Amino acid sequence: MNLEIKKDLVSNWFQTLQDAFCNDIIKIERNKTKFKSTNWKRDTKKDEGGGEYRILQNGKVFDKVGVNFSKVYGKFPREFQKNIPGAYKDPKFWATGISVVMHMKNPLIPAMHFNTRYICTTHDWFGGGMDVTPSKVDTAEKKEFHKILKNMCNRHNKNFYRKYKKWCDEYFYLPHRKETRGIGGIFFDYKKDNFEKDFRFVRDVGITFQLIFNKIITKKIKRKWTAKDKEMQYVKRGRYAEFNLLYDRGTKFGLQTGGNVDGILMSLPPLAKWT
Repeated sequence: MNLEIKKDLVSNWFQTLQDAFCNDIIKIERNKTKFKSTNWKRDTKKDEGGGEYRILQNGKVFDKVGVNFSKVYGKFPREFQKNIPGAYKDPKFWATGISVVMHMKNPLIPAMHFNTRYICTTHDWFGGGMDVTPSKVDTAEKKEFHKILKNMCNRHNKNFYRKYKKWCDEYFYLPHRKETRGIGGIFFDYKKDNFEKDFRFVRDVGITFQLIFNKIITKKIKRKWTAKDKEMQYVKRGRYAEFNLLYDRGTKFGLQTGGNVDGILMSLPPLAKWT
């Protein structure tokens, strides 16, 4: 398949998914709170792409949720080329992605994160995943979450769940705290075996995340919580911020390739605490 056709297929899917996620979120908010949408360009003087980030804050259900889409291209900075497959020989790149971060009003509902991306250098590949970060682990919820992920992965390859779960556990780890960020999920990168099969899997990851966040929120939306629960959430959010600022690949990639700073940092919670 022609590379330009691949790019169009993937970026169009990510934009469709962005609309689908936002529509569901607005329904959960019962249309009481709306997204603020901002379009941005990577470079204001020349065409290097851009994107749109949508943020909803101070809702009835969501403290803050961001749903971002980007499609950018250009050249990697020299110091960044050696870290990206295929960029050492040629610094030109093209990349598109969608990312979602949800910070909830009710501290009994976990923070949730999703991301998928498609990057082209002299190679082209997919990456992404999803994970859940509760303030306090709900064993039944954790079991159900991983069951859904395993079933989804098994539709494509029986080895995917074990492999991508392990990758997620290793990736979302704070070495300075010696603790994981949450209850895990799946994480994958440099996925370039077969475009049609890989793209089918990436689409399924997005659809499955949509199912998961609706299911978790609907189940817990009316549960009562205490001030102690909220304080625990604020501390957990501090850990979330530490990971995203110190270790997150997406944050580093976005900042080092001229991405929109506000869109990149939308993953940070609106309020966090350190004890």
